[in-house]
Amino acid sequence: MKEDKLSLLELNLLVRELIETKMPNEYWVEAEIGDLHEVGGNCYMELIEKDERTNTPVAKASAKCWRSRWALVKAHFLRETGKNMERGMKVLLKVCAQFHENYGFSWIVNDVDPTFTMGDMALKRQRIISKLKEEGVFDANRELSMPLFTQRIAVISSAGAAGYGDFCNHLADNEFGYTFRTRLFPAIMQGEGVEQSVIGALNKVFEQLDGFDCVVIARGGGATSDLSGFDALDLARNVANFPLPVITAIGHDRDESVLDMVANVRVKTPTAAAAFLIDRLHQLDETINNFKERLTRVAVAVMQQEQLRVNHLSMRIPALFAVVKTRQGAKLDALASRARVAALSRTERAGVVLERIALRIPTAVRQKISNERHRLDIISHRMAAVDPQRILDMGFSITMHEGKVVRSTDQLASGDTIETRLKNGKVESVVK
Repeated sequence: MKEDKLSLLELNLLVRELIETKMPNEYWVEAEIGDLHEVGGNCYMELIEKDERTNTPVAKASAKCWRSRWALVKAHFLRETGKNMERGMKVLLKVCAQFHENYGFSWIVNDVDPTFTMGDMALKRQRIISKLKEEGVFDANRELSMPLFTQRIAVISSAGAAGYGDFCNHLADNEFGYTFRTRLFPAIMQGEGVEQSVIGALNKVFEQLDGFDCVVIARGGGATSDLSGFDALDLARNVANFPLPVITAIGHDRDESVLDMVANVRVKTPTAAAAFLIDRLHQLDETINNFKERLTRVAVAVMQQEQLRVNHLSMRIPALFAVVKTRQGAKLDALASRARVAALSRTERAGVVLERIALRIPTAVRQKISNERHRLDIISHRMAAVDPQRILDMGFSITMHEGKVVRSTDQLASGDTIETRLKNGKVESVVK
């Protein structure tokens, strides 16, 4: 058996021959890109397949696309989809099997079908839209009313982006002299990390909500392929639920991301966003001026009409005054006559009342005197009943100490002088 041993090279050559013999054809394979990087013009990929229920990988394989083919495949894919191939993207690749005795097995990519990926991206986008509609937030930001004076702008953009500078310069140099206040909240606007970076900037704006009228998300240039970061559920959900109107300026006319769909206003460039804000303020300015002119015209017309009415009344006043004077004089005469009659009637009634009162007064006085005498008699009897002298006449005595009646022995001490009052005099004693 040992005589049949093979060297590693011989074994690998055998495998290579077997693969080239048994798998000479090209195959279309559907997979997700787990990793992708370019080295020296060549593209190296890791292809994976995931379980649809658990999202766990069930198969993995390495794939390569040589420089001569990769330049064509990459350009074709970008031209058709508007995006570069990247991690997490589902693709349909034409591959052939290759086994190299030094580098092992790999799938060699010879072509790609962009329509498959476009369908997958559209499906992903549709799923995000359906999810937002299911949550009832898809139209939430678009239903917000833009403030009349939208002049305090929170800008989410890359700090060094030319688009951000264009936006600020366009606002500052507007021909109408309107004043805008902008504040930058820096964020990554292309490549990996776009979603979380923009969400973080939105959170910072939310902490200072009262200081702004709207939010502008501006992406100043960049490849169309970089728009994929704005087709993300969490970012779209944040923008849809944001309490301030959001203006997006992240793409071109033919590219609409999910973020554009949920934003309050979507324009194609940062400069267009600035023009939108300026134009909106100018329209408001013109509306105010139109109202001011209309108000002036109405005021002038009303004043003219009132002047005519005053002139007309001034001509009628003498005649009207004479009529009013005559009518008022007649009313005063009638009122004077009625007042005299009423006064006489009131005086007669008052005289009758006074006579009745005069007749009742003597009787009432006599009755009052009799009642008061009777009450005095009762009081006199009561006072006689409680007179101290009467009590002394009955054989009782009153003992006093220092002018106070002694009611208990507790009030006295040995040596105290007490006074005892009797019917016919008083006696002083010393307590022993």
